[in-house]
Amino acid sequence: ELGWPESIPYLDRPPSPLEFYREWVSPNKPCIIRNAIGHWPALKKWTSAYLREVVGPKVVSVAVTPNGYADAVFQDRFVMPEERQMAFMDFLDIVEKKVTSPNVFYVQKQCSNLTKEFPELVCDVQPDIPWMSEALGKKPDAVNFWLGESAAVTSLHKDHYENLYCVVSGEKYFLLHPPSDRPFIPYELYQPATYQVSEDGSFEIVDEKTTDKVPWIPLDPLNPNLELYPEYAQAKPLQCTVKAGEMLYLPSLWFHHVQQSHGCIAVNYWYDMEYDLKYSYYQLLDCLTKAVKM
Repeated sequence: ELGWPESIPYLDRPPSPLEFYREWVSPNKPCIIRNAIGHWPALKKWTSAYLREVVGPKVVSVAVTPNGYADAVFQDRFVMPEERQMAFMDFLDIVEKKVTSPNVFYVQKQCSNLTKEFPELVCDVQPDIPWMSEALGKKPDAVNFWLGESAAVTSLHKDHYENLYCVVSGEKYFLLHPPSDRPFIPYELYQPATYQVSEDGSFEIVDEKTTDKVPWIPLDPLNPNLELYPEYAQAKPLQCTVKAGEMLYLPSLWFHHVQQSHGCIAVNYWYDMEYDLKYSYYQLLDCLTKAVKM
C-alpha cells in the first residue's frame, strides 16, 4: 500500500547516477543490479588458492561464536563475538574443512576491513562505486570484506547507511523489512556481553560492565515466536537471493536478516544516509510505536 514491491526488482545494468537517485535512493526502494561488477578481477581471481597466496599468513580479525550468531540476542544478553586474531590461511583451513572446529568462524569486521585489513585485495574490486558516489555526492564511509561459513547468521537489524552489497562468489540470502514495518518489529534493551573462550575451550558469556544497554531485535524472522510477538504477524518480509556477480541495493533503515552459502565471499559499500525527511518520519514512527506499547 505504501509502494513497496512484493518482490525485489532486478535491473539489468547499472543505472545512471540521476536515475538511481530518482528511482531508488529517494523513494528508499531496494533492487538487485546485474552486470554492475562483472568487470571486477575478483570474480575470477578470488579462489582459495589466490587468497592463500596474497593474504595467507597475515593476521586478521575473525568473529568466532559457538552458534553462528554474532551481535545477537542470546540468553537475555546482546552478545558480541570473540574477535580472534589469526592467520588468514588458518581461517581458510577451517572454512575448507581441512581443520574441524565446533565453533563458527566469520570474517565480518565492519570498520572498512577491506581497506584496513585486506589492502592487497582492493585492486581486485573498486575503492567506491562511481555512479553511487556521484548520485550521493560522497565517497563510502566503509568498504567491508565478508567470508565465512554457512552457519554464520546476521540477526535482524537496520543500519543508517545506503548499502551496496556485492557478492563475489556463492550466494547471500536476505530477508528484508521496509521501515514502515517498525510497529510490528519488537525492540528491547539488553545488557551487552561478549563471548570469551575459557581454559577448557568452551565459550562463556561475559558482561560488558561499562556500557549502556543495547536496543536490539530479539525475534528470529525465520521462526518467529508469535505468542511473544503477535504484532509480527502483520509484517510483510521480502526475501531474495543475491548470486555471484550481482549487487543488492539495500536502502538505509531497511531491516535485514542475512544468511549465506558456505564460503560465500562478498564486498559491501556503506554510504552514510541523508538525515532528511525520511529519517524524521522514521523517528516519528519509532517514537509512536514505543508510546503505544507503553
